[in-house]
Amino acid sequence: MSTARTALETEEHQALRAAVAALGKRYGRDYMTTVIREGKHTDELWAEAAKLGYLGVNLPEEYGGGGGGMAELSIILEELGAAGSPLLMMIVSPAICGTVIARFGTEEQKRTWLPGLADGSLTMAFGITEPDAGSNSHRITTTARRDGDDWVLTGRKVFVSGVDIADATLIVGRTEDARSGKLKPCLFIVPRDAPGFGRNQIDMELHAPEKQFELVLDDVRLPADALVGDEDAGLLQLFAGLNPERIMTAAFGIGMGRFALGRAVEYARTRQVWKDPIGAHQAIAHPLATAHIDLELSRLMMQKAARLYDEGDDIGAGEAANMAKYAAGEACVKAVDQAVHTLGGNGLTREYGLASLITASRVARIAPVSREMILNYVSHQSLGLPKSY
Repeated sequence: MSTARTALETEEHQALRAAVAALGKRYGRDYMTTVIREGKHTDELWAEAAKLGYLGVNLPEEYGGGGGGMAELSIILEELGAAGSPLLMMIVSPAICGTVIARFGTEEQKRTWLPGLADGSLTMAFGITEPDAGSNSHRITTTARRDGDDWVLTGRKVFVSGVDIADATLIVGRTEDARSGKLKPCLFIVPRDAPGFGRNQIDMELHAPEKQFELVLDDVRLPADALVGDEDAGLLQLFAGLNPERIMTAAFGIGMGRFALGRAVEYARTRQVWKDPIGAHQAIAHPLATAHIDLELSRLMMQKAARLYDEGDDIGAGEAANMAKYAAGEACVKAVDQAVHTLGGNGLTREYGLASLITASRVARIAPVSREMILNYVSHQSLGLPKSY
């Protein structure tokens, strides 16, 4: 499939796309389905992507990263997804956690974590969602209280990806403001072996190498330097991590949609029932063309969001990142649905690798924030309409 990217991307970005696409092709969907079936992790692909400098491309050079930004990191995840081998932990470890630590961490935190996050030897998970809070970060009940020089965390988190393979989890908790008495968000690095830090795997219908967990923090005692950044700027720091999360989720969805669409187009070109291949019929061709258009439009908004974020425009990036995530989620679901429908019964076989995407594509709609909450954001922030809550 041809794509009109060249006019918008630098030669370096085009070369990066080609190189990552070649890496993804060497692994492909068969690699991913084998890893899932055998209950393993994508260790080989993760290690090779790290060796090539892809995992830390957005992190500062002085700490072993590539010195790039979300523009480069989103290209990498999109192209791996388009090859059928997306690395979900790229959204969490370098994009969210790496960004937050690089922007707001102490010098000691940067030296401790960033080189490992950049070369793939360290991985960090991210815990924000709670059973009773959903997308409402203001209802987070995980609390952190001071005890001498230490912090003590208590609470629960759900749908935390990759905790079993992560060296630590960046936990969003709330501390009490000494002046107002109100709770304010703060971020803490919790090592995987911290006493009182328990995890239970959630039984998911979603088949992926990265497992989902419920976390229980039962009086987890942390040293003072577990707090990331300024205690009074927790909300700013939190949203600095959420914008990359939305950009990368868009890349995840666009890549998956492109993979599904590619399979469908290849099938429609060669599958012959009557005189001509089925792709010659407009009832097959037009929905696939529409899916392609929607994916291309989603990429444009993702590129805008990445550029605004990399230029330091957090407000503008927030709007664009939410829109990109929404558009990519919708485009991904529609592309997968149309791809399966194009293949008919073959679309539900393991051979073609599309059936599992029916569930997986919903992730881009639901996580890390539902499409309805994004519509709320656009209603209030972009259009200035009043809130209903």
